[in-house]
Amino acid sequence: MLRNKSANSTQSNMEQKNNIIFGTEITGDITSDSLLFIQGHVKGNISCSSTVIIGETGKITGDIICIDAEIEGSVQGTIKVENLLCLKSTSNITGNIETVRLSIEEGAQFDGACKMKRIEDNSSPKFIEETVDEIE
Repeated sequence: MLRNKSANSTQSNMEQKNNIIFGTEITGDITSDSLLFIQGHVKGNISCSSTVIIGETGKITGDIICIDAEIEGSVQGTIKVENLLCLKSTSNITGNIETVRLSIEEGAQFDGACKMKRIEDNSSPKFIEETVDEIE
């Protein structure tokens, strides 16, 4: 479950980074409070209260819930992003997307539905209060 954090906690988590390098395969769900950079293969759901970056060699077979995401690799599953989702030219997405802001580079492939969320009363987006199990 993603949760709202204090400014100091969020800042220190942004300085930390989890790396899943090319050649690494993880089967199971991942939960993280700090930036997650994936170049390997994850077979499972990802819940991150920070930024998720899927590198060009990264492959996710599962659902993603996070605050911000940048995708260069492939994702098969639902993607829910609380703020900005960037699909780079090498990205290949099969599944539905829900986000507040969306950036798609020419060449990005996307097969699914996209739901754009609204920010109520011109306020900042709030952290997602759900788990990957609640997506369905």
